[in-house]
Amino acid sequence: MSERMATPDGGPATEVFLAHRNLLFTVAYEMLGSAADAEDALQETWLRWSAVDLATVRDPRAYLVRATTRQALLRLRTLARRRETYVGPWLPEPLLTTPDVAEDVEFAESVSTAMLLVLETLAPTERAVFVLREVFAVDYAEIAAAVGKSPAAVRQIAHRARAHVAARRPRGSAAVTARESRRALAAFRRAVETGDLRALLDMLAPDVVLVGDGGGAVTAATEPVVGAPAVARTLSAGLPGLGARATLETVEANGRPALVVRIAGEIDDVVTVRIDDGLITALYVVRNPRKLTRLTRPTPVTRS
Repeated sequence: MSERMATPDGGPATEVFLAHRNLLFTVAYEMLGSAADAEDALQETWLRWSAVDLATVRDPRAYLVRATTRQALLRLRTLARRRETYVGPWLPEPLLTTPDVAEDVEFAESVSTAMLLVLETLAPTERAVFVLREVFAVDYAEIAAAVGKSPAAVRQIAHRARAHVAARRPRGSAAVTARESRRALAAFRRAVETGDLRALLDMLAPDVVLVGDGGGAVTAATEPVVGAPAVARTLSAGLPGLGARATLETVEANGRPALVVRIAGEIDDVVTVRIDDGLITALYVVRNPRKLTRLTRPTPVTRS
């Protein structure tokens, strides 16, 4: 099932769980922004599922989505307290994804670093309702059962969450195609590798933001770097992980083109970018080693 989860015995319960596992992981990951915590939520879901009498379950998929949502909500409330003491900016754990994720523009946006950061600003129940309704098209009655609210209350929460996300959604991001993203990232990579400051400035929006996440384990800026000149200077001066000593590899991460940076063959950081109107408006640099463990192969994510 996963490297983190105990492998269950074979049987009908196992078959059903494995048939929906990728969906359940995606639900948990979109709610938590952490693959490690999503796996923990799935472990708890499996333990409960394995004890259920399957004859009493009318819709296994719906049952498992509800159970996973409840486990993710429990963890989300705990994580909110943990992140209050996080050293420096917090960024979601990056995942390698397959090209087909990028081709589904709306789904790719939902798992993008930029959108996961927007979802972080929602209250736990709002985030669960938004993810289940807007990403996975779960009906209001099922969401109500998952979050312990009435369908009428869920509709109100969904309306409030949509308005909140719309006000903070990256401008124009949903319209950016996979091809446009790859082209912009390729130009950015060339500028970084050659140290061409002028070309780098041409790629950056005037109000671009660079956010680094070291989690206190490695060196990273403790505050975002704001503005094209400051970001360009930071990059050209050799932001840890970007420079002559490093090798850069273009990958698909969180439904978007990204750069994996290696030093002496070891992954040092992952850089994802947000592109709006043809310019880079945000760069997210994850250096926390605990968040760089799922970059050897793509993680299957799906909304079906």
